[in-house]
Amino acid sequence: MRRLVALDLPGGEAFVAAVRRAHDQGDAVFPLDRRLPDAARRRLLEAMAPSVLLDDAGEHLLSGGVPTEEGDAFVVATSGTTGNPKGVVLTHEAVAASAVATSQRLAVQPDRDRWLACLPLAHVGGLSVIARALHTGTPLEVHDGFSPDAVLDAAARGATLVSLVATALYRLGDAAAAFRQIVLGGSAPPSTLPANATCTYGLTETGSGVVYDGLPLEGVEVAIGEGGEIALRGPMLLRAYRDGTDPKDAAGWLETHDAGAIDDSGRLEVFGRVDECVISGGEKIWPLAVEAVLGTHQGVREAAVAGLPDAEWGARLVAVVVPAPGATVGLEELRELVRAELGAIYAPKQLYVVSQLPRTSIGKLARAEIAKLADEAARN
Repeated sequence: MRRLVALDLPGGEAFVAAVRRAHDQGDAVFPLDRRLPDAARRRLLEAMAPSVLLDDAGEHLLSGGVPTEEGDAFVVATSGTTGNPKGVVLTHEAVAASAVATSQRLAVQPDRDRWLACLPLAHVGGLSVIARALHTGTPLEVHDGFSPDAVLDAAARGATLVSLVATALYRLGDAAAAFRQIVLGGSAPPSTLPANATCTYGLTETGSGVVYDGLPLEGVEVAIGEGGEIALRGPMLLRAYRDGTDPKDAAGWLETHDAGAIDDSGRLEVFGRVDECVISGGEKIWPLAVEAVLGTHQGVREAAVAGLPDAEWGARLVAVVVPAPGATVGLEELRELVRAELGAIYAPKQLYVVSQLPRTSIGKLARAEIAKLADEAARN
C-alpha cells in the first residue's frame, strides 16, 4: 500500500533525508506546517489523511489513513486564501517536469550551482526547491526559515540560487547581489528589482512557478478565457486534490481564478484574483496595478489598496501604506502619481499609514485583513 507520510520536521538535512526515504519506499510526502496551532494542525491532518506522522520523536502510525496512488510524490496544502486548504497531489512525473523546465530557464549547472531553500517547506515555494535540487542532482542547503544573516552566510559558502518572496528580498537589500539568480514568487513583485531576480507566476496546483518574467516555461501553455481569466496547461500540473477531485478540464486546462492578459510582446500580465477586482463608479480597478504605481514613490516601502463600500461610487479605493524609513507621504501626492500613470479613476480616495502590512506565511498580502484594517481606520 502506498502511504502518505506527514513530515513534522524542521528544515534541514533530516527533512531532506526523510523525503528521500519516503520516496524510495514508494510513499508520498505531506509537509506539515509546524507554525500552525494545535487545533489547526489536527484539522489539517484529518483533511489530508496521512497514514504516518514522522517527527523528532520518530514514526507514528495514524488511524484513518488514506492510501496514495502509485507515482504520487507530494501532497501540498494550499494557502487557503479562497477557503479551507486543499491537498494538492503532485506526481513524480510532474515534479520532474517542473525541475527540468525551471532548471533550463535558469541555466542551472549542478557542478557549479547550489540551491538554498529558506522558505516554509509546507508550501510549494520552499518545497519545490528541494524537489528540483534532488531531481537534477544540484547541491542543496536547507534552512528552517528565513534569516538575512543565515542566507548571506549560505551565499558566502557557495549558494548561488535561492527562492524568495518580496518581503525577504527587501530585508536582504543590496546584499541580494550575492546570488547568481533569485527566484521571486509569493506575491506581486516590488517596483524595483535587482538584475539577478526573476519574477514567477504559478500556483500550488502548478507545482511552483510556471511563468518566468511573463514567459511560460518549456511545455507550459497559457490561455486567457472570455472573461479574462488565466488558464494553464502543462506536464507539471497536479494529478488531483487529495479528496480525489480534479480541477482540470477534459483537455487538461486549469482555471486559475486569476485575471490577466497577454501583451503585444507575448508576455503574461497578471491583474490579480478575479474576486479582488474593485468596481468603483462602474470601472474595474485591479489592486496590483495601483499598488505597483504606489510602490514607485520614494517615500513608500510597501503599499496595498482595498475597496470599501461607498454610497456614491459603489466602492471607494483606499490605500494602506508603509512609509520608507524616515519618510512621510500624503494622499494628494499619491493620488497625483496614480492619476499620471493610470488615470483618475484609479487614484485612491483615502490613505492610511501603518507600520506593516498583514501577510500570509508565504508573503502574500492578506487582503481580507487589509480591507478590515482600512475599514476600522475609516470608522475611527
